Amino acid sequence: MTEPTADPASNASKAEAVRRYGARVDFGKTSGDYARFRPGPPPSFYDRIDRAFGLGGMRAVDVGAGAGVAALELAARGAIVTALDISPGQIDAARKAAAERRISIDCRVAPAEATGLPAQRFDLYLALQCWHWFDPARAATEALRILKPGAVAIVASFDYLAGRSPVAARTEELILKHNPAWPMANGSGCHTRPLFDLPAAGFLPGEQFSYEHPQPFTHEAWRGRMRTCNGIGASLPPDQVARFDADLADLLTREFPAEPLTVVHRVWVVTATAPR
Repeated sequence: MTEPTADPASNASKAEAVRRYGARVDFGKTSGDYARFRPGPPPSFYDRIDRAFGLGGMRAVDVGAGAGVAALELAARGAIVTALDISPGQIDAARKAAAERRISIDCRVAPAEATGLPAQRFDLYLALQCWHWFDPARAATEALRILKPGAVAIVASFDYLAGRSPVAARTEELILKHNPAWPMANGSGCHTRPLFDLPAAGFLPGEQFSYEHPQPFTHEAWRGRMRTCNGIGASLPPDQVARFDADLADLLTREFPAEPLTVVHRVWVVTATAPR
């Protein structure tokens, strides 16, 4: 999550800082918590995609799929889904979740920049909560290659808003105490880069929309969610993660004892179309 500014050079600098930080991030270390506690976008997100594009029978690829949260939702609505992630641990978690729900998904370890998938194969491309980790030019070019003419690419995010939720703001202060190098605090949930990255690769501009969603968490679920944060479980050693988790548990007990917690999130969506 990077805070947009009026200065393009500043935005580019922050984006590069995030990608550099990404070299030390391994979400595979968080796969158990990720599958259990990391919420995906609300049903309204999938409803809008389904109404706009019709998921039934659509061939969809979910890149940076993580533990398969979005891939499972697309498949449950009738799409034929291929899920990709660079982390074997995340793909194992996605396979396990699909088996538990008795949903068929083709899960593969592969990067967004070089998927190894056939050209012009897919009707829908989804990159959820991951575009900022990619080489955007290469990922967008690869997306165009694997999509059929007229198919749609969706780059989306579902970010908690520290500026709208006191518990998130206090939690970010705690993250920075444990990991001062973390570059992604105080995000707005607004991700403008795909609006430029996709057309630069040859996509036709589509639309951008966003809306806020109040996401409920128990104390346990918020702690689990924050252990999956790229600034904590995906980048710190286990002993530091444990210390952070203990500090967060204490903070919640002292300052936010009522459950459930309500944490405002932003759903941010950019669409683009492969030319015919």
